[in-house]
Amino acid sequence: MSTFNFHGQVSGPSNFGDGGKIEINHYGADPAEALRLAAELVRHLRTEEQPVLVARAEEVQGELERARQEQRPADQGRIRRALETLSLGLATGSSGLALAQALGHAVGL
Repeated sequence: MSTFNFHGQVSGPSNFGDGGKIEINHYGADPAEALRLAAELVRHLRTEEQPVLVARAEEVQGELERARQEQRPADQGRIRRALETLSLGLATGSSGLALAQALGHAVGL
């Protein structure tokens, strides 16, 4: 017997039995936590005066806010692209990179 632990919101159809299919969608952690991390990342990048990276962080923050207002899951493709760009521009081991990685985890990437 196997045990599976899922953390965060999980949804999706399930069809158990012979030839059955299990589909699980993980939407990440608390949306409020993701918004808090996005705001912290924007503030951090403004402090470091990195305008190109600030624009990407604001893009993530804006998508999370729109998703919250529209009561829908955030567009993970848009967030993933912005976080990838941020990760390329941030120094390894920096607090900015740690924030970007935590934000990715919070949205389920």
